[in-house]
Amino acid sequence: MNKQSIAPSNAPAITQHAWTRMSGRGLNCQTIDTVLSFGRVIHVRGAAIHVIGRKEVEKLARFGVDVGHCEGVQVVCTPDGSAILTVYRNSDFRGLKTGGGRRWH
Repeated sequence: MNKQSIAPSNAPAITQHAWTRMSGRGLNCQTIDTVLSFGRVIHVRGAAIHVIGRKEVEKLARFGVDVGHCEGVQVVCTPDGSAILTVYRNSDFRGLKTGGGRRWH
């Protein structure tokens, strides 16, 4: 069975690399779907990165939504959101800055 055939039709395609990383890092489709639904999106380095951090967990908890198990999960998608390129867990979001700072030449 094709892995993409089990996903809803509006869900982004999951690349083979992302499937490998998901299984190796213990992240399931439900976790990825939660991050895509509730996480904030950061557009950086030619990708759309969906993340759930401490702030999102606290904010959603006030509305009765428990996403604590997704804290630190980052889902890297194509800029248009049509495909998931990779997934990983990292609570340090400093690497996701969009630039605008001082540049060294």
